[in-house]
Amino acid sequence: MDKARLLTLILQALEQDRDVLRQQLAASHEAATHSESKAENKYDTRGLEAAYLADGQRRRLHEIELALAAYRALTPVAMDDGIRVGALIELATPTGSRWLFLGPDGAGLRVRFEEQEVLVISPRAPLGQALLGRDEGDEVEVKVEGKVHRQEIVAVY
Repeated sequence: MDKARLLTLILQALEQDRDVLRQQLAASHEAATHSESKAENKYDTRGLEAAYLADGQRRRLHEIELALAAYRALTPVAMDDGIRVGALIELATPTGSRWLFLGPDGAGLRVRFEEQEVLVISPRAPLGQALLGRDEGDEVEVKVEGKVHRQEIVAVY
């Protein structure tokens, strides 16, 4: 598995998200500051709503920038001492297998890599925490909404 190629795909996806968000932020900022957004009465909240939207987008843009910096600093290494950040993991589930990349950030991102969909998770996620330090053949348990989910680690790259 070419993890360097996977990292490139993740970076490209994050950069694309960043670029789209920058455009949306510019539009919401324009809406918040446009003269037509000025309140006509005390019940008119268009400008305030646009300002809240712009603030949320600004925070999300900052999160994406931090994720980009973390991925640019990540160097693919072998997982000889158990799973850690930077691991590409195949899990066996009751419905088949799924691929995860334990990244420093960017949880929830999905990329297509070598004919597989790879879900990015972080060590802050319950599954990310359960995987840290584990090896091929180990089973991990995660409790979600009161239900225990067990998955076997098939491969680690």
